[in-house]
Amino acid sequence: MNMFEKSKQNFIIVVALLVLVILFYLLNPNFLNEYNIISMAQSLAPYAILGLGVTFAIATGGIDLSIGTVCIASSVVAGKLYTDGLIPLWGTIPVMVLIGGLFGLINGLLVAKLKLPAFIATLGTMMVSRGLSAIIVNAPNVFYPTGTWFNSLFSNNNGFPSGILWVLGFMVICMYIMYKNRVGRYILSIGSNEEATRLSGINTDKYKIMAYVLTGLGAGIAAIFWSSSFVTVASATGSGMELDAIAGVYIGGTSAAGGVASVGGSVIGAAMLVVIRSGLNFVLAKYNVSVNSTYVTYVLTGVIVVFSVLIDILKNKKKK
Repeated sequence: MNMFEKSKQNFIIVVALLVLVILFYLLNPNFLNEYNIISMAQSLAPYAILGLGVTFAIATGGIDLSIGTVCIASSVVAGKLYTDGLIPLWGTIPVMVLIGGLFGLINGLLVAKLKLPAFIATLGTMMVSRGLSAIIVNAPNVFYPTGTWFNSLFSNNNGFPSGILWVLGFMVICMYIMYKNRVGRYILSIGSNEEATRLSGINTDKYKIMAYVLTGLGAGIAAIFWSSSFVTVASATGSGMELDAIAGVYIGGTSAAGGVASVGGSVIGAAMLVVIRSGLNFVLAKYNVSVNSTYVTYVLTGVIVVFSVLIDILKNKKKK
């Protein structure tokens, strides 16, 4: 996919996002009140960064189902070390990133070296990270402090959702890695045709491992924003977060078959899901519809993902 096609695709997704925002506003003007805008921006940050990270794994033609539980595992283990007085608050940041990177490395080795299917390998580490972190922490909840530099820097700075600036910064970095650096070019080449890439002299195992490490680092970084936004973090959770992040990546235009990645689209896709989730809450509440908005969100997200992947398949068939 060339830059023109990427820009065109992102423009279409942005237009769809704006249409959703206008629709929900018309159905319930309270949707765009100041509090809800800040709330949506805060909740976007961890999901957008999870999406940015997993874009690299999906670009290889793989997937990572462990990012949600790894995100929460990173948060609760770092939080436990902090609350026990073993590390200062700033020390939780490298701990979360290192835990995410470690699980990413494990996933990469399982997929690249042991040749396990990505679905099976990451399903296994999803369960391991969820259970192991709960055993280590040995508490139902971990608590982060409120009203500190940690919250202001990564979540809410006097009413400004500071996490959004970080998301934009990480998006630019991921764009550079994916499109301007050989790491990203080789990752996309693996997704397009791994055997041809290997025969051209590229160490495909090395770059596939790097893709999963980047995905794991994304989960660790997302944990920082989750911890600063939701100061009570429950152990042994995170299942389902990966589905939202992966859905946003597919909606954003990254090919499920690999070889095509839209980094900016991953952020826009995540924003679309946040808007849908929040908008449905307001609409159903206004019209007194006795249906859980979460379940409706699942239905709509599923339909949108299937539609997005179907378009991708049809597009690939036309190219052939």
